[in-house]
Amino acid sequence: MTEVKSGDVVRLHYTGKLEDGTQFGTSVGDEPLELRVGAGQIIAGLDKQIEGMTVGEKETVTIPVDEGYGPRDERQIDVVPRSAIPPNIELSIGGVLQAQTPDGRAIQLVVKDLDDTQVTVDANHPLAGHDLTFEVEIVEIVASEGSPLV
Repeated sequence: MTEVKSGDVVRLHYTGKLEDGTQFGTSVGDEPLELRVGAGQIIAGLDKQIEGMTVGEKETVTIPVDEGYGPRDERQIDVVPRSAIPPNIELSIGGVLQAQTPDGRAIQLVVKDLDDTQVTVDANHPLAGHDLTFEVEIVEIVASEGSPLV
């Protein structure tokens, strides 16, 4: 059987869970996720784990914080004046805002707290600070490194 290697384009199903078993994402029941292995299209730890798997193989892998979304960074939490947010934007705790960094990158901010004068936002990825468990099934190797499709 052909093993998945870096550079291959693969289709896989996954289910991602937190340490407490809370599911945060899945492709099961939908189209498989298609990606190029080793191209940085998914978190590094999962990218490494699928190398060497074969079509039809199912595996459960745990990705430590440092190979996932990294540790939480309290410097990514900021308090901004309520007046800095356009009045037509409805705010709620847990709501997500879109913002731009000074260099033009789009980022998501999660509202952590708010009152009439200020809003506390968190720019950490929601999965930062968590070890992640993935149930993965390789569905297909679409193209191997060196093939015309790659």
